[in-house]
Amino acid sequence: MRQLALTDDILMQIEEPGRYIGNEINSTVKDKSQVALRFAFCFPDVYEIGMSHLGIQILYEMFNRRSDVWCERVYSPWPDLSEIMKERHIPLFALESQDPIKVFDFLGITLQYEMCYTNILQVLDLSGIPFHATERTDDDPLVIGGGPCAYNPEPIAPFFDLFYIGEGENEYNQLFDLYIQMRKDGSYSRRSFLCKAAEIPGIYVPSFYETEYNTDGTIKSFCPTEEEIPSVIKRQVDTDMDDAPYPTKPIIPYVRATQDRVVLEVMRGCIRGCRFCQAGMVYRPCRQKSIDVLKKYAVEMLENTGYDEISLSSLSTSDYEKLPEFIDFLIEECEKRKINITLPSLRIDAFSLDVMSKVQDIKKSSLTFAPEAGSQRMRDVINKGLTVDDIMNGARDAFLGGWKKVKLYFMLGLPTETEEDMEAIPDLAQDIAHLYYDTLPDKATRGGRCQITISTSFFVPKPFTPFQ
Repeated sequence: MRQLALTDDILMQIEEPGRYIGNEINSTVKDKSQVALRFAFCFPDVYEIGMSHLGIQILYEMFNRRSDVWCERVYSPWPDLSEIMKERHIPLFALESQDPIKVFDFLGITLQYEMCYTNILQVLDLSGIPFHATERTDDDPLVIGGGPCAYNPEPIAPFFDLFYIGEGENEYNQLFDLYIQMRKDGSYSRRSFLCKAAEIPGIYVPSFYETEYNTDGTIKSFCPTEEEIPSVIKRQVDTDMDDAPYPTKPIIPYVRATQDRVVLEVMRGCIRGCRFCQAGMVYRPCRQKSIDVLKKYAVEMLENTGYDEISLSSLSTSDYEKLPEFIDFLIEECEKRKINITLPSLRIDAFSLDVMSKVQDIKKSSLTFAPEAGSQRMRDVINKGLTVDDIMNGARDAFLGGWKKVKLYFMLGLPTETEEDMEAIPDLAQDIAHLYYDTLPDKATRGGRCQITISTSFFVPKPFTPFQ
């Protein structure tokens, strides 16, 4: 019988105790005495956010396919529990086994956005792992970072033993094989392992490089201090999306996650060239999954989860070459199951009225468009490639297709932005709202009021983009 890390009295005191008890449907439980490597995979944010992240689910599936590896999950505790854990000296624990993170071989932390960096320190502190890599011994877990922020690792390099640069499907197995073999033959020490790991493509070990800076803070030189270690770390790219691991039995959370639905990745990368977008740059080239694989995954995931909604995931779903054919298949499958289809990441200028008209017969949800900027001048600056006519024509097609709810995503703080550019955001939304009533003047035809939702976020310069 699995012993929970938190007692009943603590669970009764905190908000959403379901975040911490594990044992969800489709989670992986193994006999820890039968595995050679234990990996704690951390999303440094609250459970509901972390459970919505597809990248962790993919690697969780991939790692746990190995009989000698057990990958478990850990998230940042909410402040109420964090305070109790500090007061009572309760170490941070993994959900599946409820064991302390301190006993694991690796602590993997996905770095999705900079605002989570302080949570990394919270995770290390609650785990009892020294903050700085130089302070850790052979008895401490190896702390590895990955994800999009790992492409610019220097600001947080002192807290990590190593980074994985690129897509995890490529070289993690080689890294695990190396660790298991060195433990098995008795040659393991923290330093010797890191020295060997640094030779694996995509692995960056900060302690084996010397960085010299210019007076303005830019890098003057970057050189390895050990032989056999590459001077340039090459980004890892998975070239075969059909053969790549994918979670056809995703974990079903007890607590409602932010993305509470089946998520099916149709392609990776983007054919566009928006100047602010790191994902569009670092996930190049654009790679699509075959429609046969997508059909197989869709059916399996719907049968294995019981969700009432399926969402197609990519940077620009409307650019998937066989989207109309795949939508036809989903319509047939989802109508049988009374399941809704959502199509995020759609470009308003490439939006297909034919696709919309097919999806509209199923339970309605909102459509999401990303003009990114309110004014045409600002959209030209960021190379968004959208005109006002593109936006209005796409919105008109959506209204004619039966949608009443439209979400619009914008950014604030873009380079050269003026007050007029910011004021153009609500103006554009207002124009779209007026367009709805102009397009459907008859109350009986439109069947209700339109709902335009504006979402804004602040621009953060990303490395390897024109706006870095």
